[in-house]
Parts: sequence; C-alpha cells; structure tokens
Amino acid sequence: MTLNEARVKFKVNIVSSAEEDLFEIYQYVFFNDSEEKAEILYSRLYEKCLSLQEYQNRGHVPPELNLLGIDDFQELHYKPYRIIYQIVEKGVFIHCVLDGRRDMQKLLHERLMRD
Repeated sequence: MTLNEARVKFKVNIVSSAEEDLFEIYQYVFFNDSEEKAEILYSRLYEKCLSLQEYQNRGHVPPELNLLGIDDFQELHYKPYRIIYQIVEKGVFIHCVLDGRRDMQKLLHERLMRD
C-alpha cells in the first residue's frame, strides 16, 4: 500500500441533528459571550469535523455507548465538546456535537437511538 492509498479521503456528512447542535452552540456563545467567540468556536468545531476526511479512525468508542454494548460510533473531543460519528464504508457521519459537561449517558442513548 502506498502512502496515497493509506490517506484515502472519506466524505464527511454532518447529519441534520449535528447541524442543529452546532447552531445551538453558536447561538449560546453568541448570546452569552460574543459574536466573535461564537464564530471562532463554530469554525473550529466545523474544522474538527472535516478533519475526519483523512483521519477518521483516530477517535474512540464513547465509554457511555460501550456500556450499552454499542461499538459502531466513535468520538473526538474539542474543548468540552464531543463529536460523535460513525464510519460507514467511505463515509463519516457526524451524528451529534454535544457539551461533555451534560449527562452524556442519557443524551447519547436518546440521540443515537433516534437517528
């Protein structure tokens, strides 16, 4: 396998619930801090999601899902936020972007069983 074959780009798909999460995070920071900080945070979270094009397997199974016997989702962290995604063939599907300070066991179970 050549270096180029090892770096096959996957298509990153941000599902609608994750888009809503990003927008809610943006709004929260916008109204509680500043527009500038909201823009920066949104951009960095979005870039982190897109970084999965090349490095999709660097995440790990969220411990809360592992306890439920669900092992087909992975997560990346950015500050307190957790980006939960799934790899399907040559695609990465971002299912949610959540604040890790919340009750993750409940949130992940509700969100991923719904999607």
